[in-house]
Amino acid sequence: MMNEKDLKNQKNPKIPFLTKEKTEEICKEYPTPFHIYDEKGIRENARLVQKAFSWNKNFKEYFAVKATPNPFLLKILQEEGCGVDCSSYTELQMSEACGFSGSDIMFSSNVTPAQDYELAYKLGAYINLDDITHIEYLENLTGIPETICCRFNAGGKFTISTEIMDSPEDAKYGFTREQMFEGFRKLQEKGAKHFGIHAFLASSTMTNEYYPTLAKQLFQLAVDLHQETGADIQFINLSGGVGVAYHPEQTPNDILKIGEGVHKVFDEILIPAGLGDVAIFTEMGRFMLAPYGHLVTRVLHKKHIYKEYVGVDACAANLMRPAIYGAYHHITVLGKEDQDCTYKCDVTGGLCENNDKFAIDRMLPPVEIGDLLVIHDAGAHGFSMGYNYNGKLRSAELLLCEDGSVKMIRRAETPADYFATFDFCDIMKDYLK
Repeated sequence: MMNEKDLKNQKNPKIPFLTKEKTEEICKEYPTPFHIYDEKGIRENARLVQKAFSWNKNFKEYFAVKATPNPFLLKILQEEGCGVDCSSYTELQMSEACGFSGSDIMFSSNVTPAQDYELAYKLGAYINLDDITHIEYLENLTGIPETICCRFNAGGKFTISTEIMDSPEDAKYGFTREQMFEGFRKLQEKGAKHFGIHAFLASSTMTNEYYPTLAKQLFQLAVDLHQETGADIQFINLSGGVGVAYHPEQTPNDILKIGEGVHKVFDEILIPAGLGDVAIFTEMGRFMLAPYGHLVTRVLHKKHIYKEYVGVDACAANLMRPAIYGAYHHITVLGKEDQDCTYKCDVTGGLCENNDKFAIDRMLPPVEIGDLLVIHDAGAHGFSMGYNYNGKLRSAELLLCEDGSVKMIRRAETPADYFATFDFCDIMKDYLK
């Protein structure tokens, strides 16, 4: 991560997919703040992922709907051959409305309500069980489907070389190794004929070794399960965890090298065990969309007290990650990309919370009231994590189409939307019109 000294006098090293002129044109029809997505970038990236795993004849990327739940974007990914990974009833409904069904849907949930399982079963989705006790729960609800998946938690610390990437032992998800064997046997007794294995052991990794290291663990587990239980392993889902370069000095993950690394361990472990037909699945949200979304916001105020503050019309309700995780999102001042970053400031929203900051002590070009800012890498876990604290309304979502046109793919909320759930209350009726 760059420190203040490194950043001082550095020109903005991330390039937005919007120019100032194009953004000002958009703002004439759609006021800030808004989220906007780059269709061309999304499609090119989806094709690159397909290429990286094309050596596996049944490979499929199941986009994590939770990252960016917008049907227009789901349709783009569907056209590029992707399925969807759903974790809730409404995500299943949205996916069904977009034309996904059957094996195009992975349902990966936890603490799962009955209606969620029932809809996943009805749609013919691959159901990924998070807990061994859910075997009986699902059986009593719908019966056990012939093809079923179980989520594995390896426990301990997940390491690559000597670096600890995450602590699966602290995560609430998945079966232990012993439970995987017990669970497979129980499921076989209850009629399951084909199996999948799923695991998510680390988040936002910035190394090409994450997927190959995870794959090695899962491939060996698949071999052991097949040999000890006789289970027909149809697919292995590497889940998500492949990160993006939020910081400008980071080296982005190379999905082609990642695919080659998985291919290598596939050939080393699965093929000698007679499991060469196993399909590889992924369910990336962040990698698929984060770099191809901007949050565009305009400077409303500047404040000069113990430090410098730049106040914008977006807030943590539009992008929570900096406020709740301290996450870094790069910021470009449109039209000032070539100016030196000599102005140190906090970039803040207007919530009544002191953590409502997109950046702290950030070095930017000199900023003036009215400037347009692009907050980068907001295409995943951006709009989707929005909320209505302080009565803030969610912004519009726009799509920059391949032909350069812009269309609205979700309108901005209005006060009527905010008050809609008070429909039992006569005092609010004038706001619901």
